[in-house]
Amino acid sequence: VMRGGREMDNHFEVMWDLFRSIPSIETEGVSVLDEYYWLNKEDPNYSLCRATVNRGQDAHTDGKFDISDKGAMEIMKLFFTPNEQLQDKKITDFFDEEVLNSNFWLYWRTMFAFENWHSALEMKLYIQRYIHHIGGLPDFTALRFTKYNQYESMILPMVKYLESHNVQFHYGVQVANVEFDCSDPKHKLAKRIDVIRDGKKEAIDLTENELKEGGGWDMWRKIAAQDPSFGHPDKFCHDPEQTNWMSATVETLDQKIIPYIKNICKRDPFTGHVVTGGIVTVKDSSWLLSWTINRQPQFRTQPKDHCLVWVYSLFTDKPGDYIKKPMRECTGKEICMEWLYHIGVPEDQIEELATNSANTVPVMMPYIDAFFMPRAYGDRPNVVPEGSVNFAFLGQFAETPRDTIFTTEYSMRTGMEAVYTLLNVDRGVPEVWGSVYDVRDLLNATVKLRDGKKATDMDMGFMEKMAVKKALGKIEGTDIEKLLKEYGVI
Repeated sequence: VMRGGREMDNHFEVMWDLFRSIPSIETEGVSVLDEYYWLNKEDPNYSLCRATVNRGQDAHTDGKFDISDKGAMEIMKLFFTPNEQLQDKKITDFFDEEVLNSNFWLYWRTMFAFENWHSALEMKLYIQRYIHHIGGLPDFTALRFTKYNQYESMILPMVKYLESHNVQFHYGVQVANVEFDCSDPKHKLAKRIDVIRDGKKEAIDLTENELKEGGGWDMWRKIAAQDPSFGHPDKFCHDPEQTNWMSATVETLDQKIIPYIKNICKRDPFTGHVVTGGIVTVKDSSWLLSWTINRQPQFRTQPKDHCLVWVYSLFTDKPGDYIKKPMRECTGKEICMEWLYHIGVPEDQIEELATNSANTVPVMMPYIDAFFMPRAYGDRPNVVPEGSVNFAFLGQFAETPRDTIFTTEYSMRTGMEAVYTLLNVDRGVPEVWGSVYDVRDLLNATVKLRDGKKATDMDMGFMEKMAVKKALGKIEGTDIEKLLKEYGVI
């Protein structure tokens, strides 16, 4: 079963800092970072078809954001709105149809799995975090991928490395609760861990020198009840209807489906190189279905003539276009049939191919988008809460400045921040890449968002045009004019 593809960029600074120290399990004498860098340099990612319509026809988004000046100004307004004013705000509090009906929003929502009702604050953080990649969103040139699935490419090398240093992993153990002593706000202590090991309840007493990290909804609720600084989990998980989407892994069993894949992605999936180069979104799908094929094989033990396709949909409650049922009510075979319909398989062949030429495993994820729900500061606990002695919060629901959730980088950043802080490691956590403070990236994104149009081409009134003309006269012959011309602003 595939768990999507980890979309990574060239400035996941904590990730690269970590993986340069982790030895490869495939090539002796090199690191995981070495492998990853060489792979993406030799086989760079890009898409040849970002979206389809009319059962497998190219939607010809053609690298365009197709957004109006009014829509661009709505995005700019959100970009410059202080975070404090975005507490508990929704995306639709800032964007209307000018943005929501554009290619920009099609790219954005399907790539990052945002819904219209999600957090405006999270949307702003994403735009700022990846401002240097705005131009690479339409064709996914902004992205990097691993050779295999994320477990075999990233987790397994770390496990092997840690085991070689005598780290013990305890599997089959569930942490049910952590008991804290918060009587002294300046000295908050995790005292006991309640666990379930092989079905049996146990308690592990902790001292100040034993560190604790953990997660899970029920456990977070129990922890949050013990101190106000431990967050508000129900802010994120109160309504699965607003946080769910669904995926499926389609494994092709023969060559009968492959020609339809090739027709869309314009590549042979069995070369070991980039295939779709990111998701292909079915623009006219009532499920808003997208699918992707990463480098094959995705698993080391995968049969060489089998292809793994990851399919996902944001609208699990809408009836399909071929299968007249919501995705959440469909079997794996029915999901495959809906996908085959949208990639252009003749209707009289769809059921036979879904039955005998593919095996499809569906996965419903009721809380997959929970971290995108509108929130306020304090709803997520700080990685190391004030006064913490021996515990930290890790992962997507911990608070760390400027970085964005739903990324491997965020999980690693919170872990590194926790360890360095609690153990007084005299080494800085790599800073979030600072493109939001680079005027060159800001200028470039401004022009790319408007599909290459100059700022001077915007629809302006007479007085605005005169003001712009006067300003341009002031900078004539200066380095400022040179910079604006270099990035196509004027």
